[in-house]
Amino acid sequence: MALTYATIAHIQSAHAELQKTFREQKTLPLEYRRRQLLQVARMFQDNQESLCNALYLDLSRHKLEVSMPEICPTILAAIRAAESLEEWNRPEKPKVEEWRSSWDTTIYTVPKGVALIIGPWNYPFGTVMLPLIGAIAAGCPCIVKPSEFAPACALKLAELFPKYLDSSAYRIVNGAVAETTALLELKWDHIFFTGGGPVGRIVAAAAAKNVTPLTLELGSKSPVFIDAGKTDIELAAKRILWGKQQNAAQICVAPDYILVPREHQDATVEAFKKAYKTFWPHPKGALDPLSEYSAIITPRHHVRLLEFLRRTKGTIVHGGNAEGSKRLEPTVVANVGLDDALMEEELFGPIIAIVPIDNLQQAIQIINERPIPLVIYVFTDSEDTKNEFLRSTRSGTLTLNDTFAQLGVHEMPFGGQGESGYGSYLGKFSFDTFVQRRSYINVPPAAEPFMGLRYPPYTEEAYQALPAPAKIVIPDN
Repeated sequence: MALTYATIAHIQSAHAELQKTFREQKTLPLEYRRRQLLQVARMFQDNQESLCNALYLDLSRHKLEVSMPEICPTILAAIRAAESLEEWNRPEKPKVEEWRSSWDTTIYTVPKGVALIIGPWNYPFGTVMLPLIGAIAAGCPCIVKPSEFAPACALKLAELFPKYLDSSAYRIVNGAVAETTALLELKWDHIFFTGGGPVGRIVAAAAAKNVTPLTLELGSKSPVFIDAGKTDIELAAKRILWGKQQNAAQICVAPDYILVPREHQDATVEAFKKAYKTFWPHPKGALDPLSEYSAIITPRHHVRLLEFLRRTKGTIVHGGNAEGSKRLEPTVVANVGLDDALMEEELFGPIIAIVPIDNLQQAIQIINERPIPLVIYVFTDSEDTKNEFLRSTRSGTLTLNDTFAQLGVHEMPFGGQGESGYGSYLGKFSFDTFVQRRSYINVPPAAEPFMGLRYPPYTEEAYQALPAPAKIVIPDN
């Protein structure tokens, strides 16, 4: 079945209905939110086979690469959110100064309003469902716009949403550029976008017109530093290659380039070759039909990656084989210079660029001279190296001795900084994204004897009684 795009009239009607739902406070009761969250969990549990099939049609992803990063995290996140609603939404009583102790000061957690989530094609379920779980838990109605470049997945979500969720509050809108543009012309209370930097800038400009709060989850050239001599190079290569082959490295947190001391470059290359043979022992390696290795999303993107390999001045030391218009095996390129084609932009594909360096300080300098990455990966057993990266670099996340592990820790925020995005999500941080901390103050009439000193006509007695700069005690250094 072909993917049907929404009409402009349908988009406007859906937006109006969700606004009405929010005004009527339908999504406010915690019991309503709990039911919807558990329905999300049921949606993904009941339909895991068809969800896997949809992703295989779009990206040739093995079901393990669907279940582990997308289906199971969605089910678990929905259940945890449902179980945490009372805790997350509990009003807070801040500790105030003694002279305000008779006031009622409370911080309430309230939904921002109607939200828009725009998802990418590379992980088309998790990247929309995990933010949506936060929106549901927060009490926000939401329209989800999946990527048209993963049509089977977008079609599957459009089929399942009305079967499991309240259509007056949660809708799928499918389309391409025209439909996304129509969505961005409407007034939203929060926009959550996952995708590339160029489109992210368009979304940010559209949000700015209505002063709409925005979360941008963008990509970056995420560097890897191998602290050779202070880590197991073979284990590092295995974990890096595993991260690089996930979805053919078509993910924002894929390791992009590897900084390694030049005297250990050859050992690193051999370690990658060994890991490759372990992962794909079949005659044609990763391109063998038995390997079930992911496809490149479009022929255009495939050509882009091949052009990188044509232009690089580095040495292709392993791989480089392509097949058809959507297949490229993991490829290791050594002796990559900082001005090489492979260092121009985020690769977003299964090319491993090895940049030989002289020392740790040069690695940090190279990282700091580039836009702030979404994640920095460091392979080391040295506390000094770890502390130097914590102290001297910036990134959304710093991950030691593995790749992708940060995505599995929902107790911490996931997000970027600068050109890799802003805002965060996962776990409670998804909820926090879609709520407003609303301060409430009630100053009782009984406080009037003291409060009355602030009224004109001003007197010396009032000045002496009220807080004054000279009376504030400043601690010693």
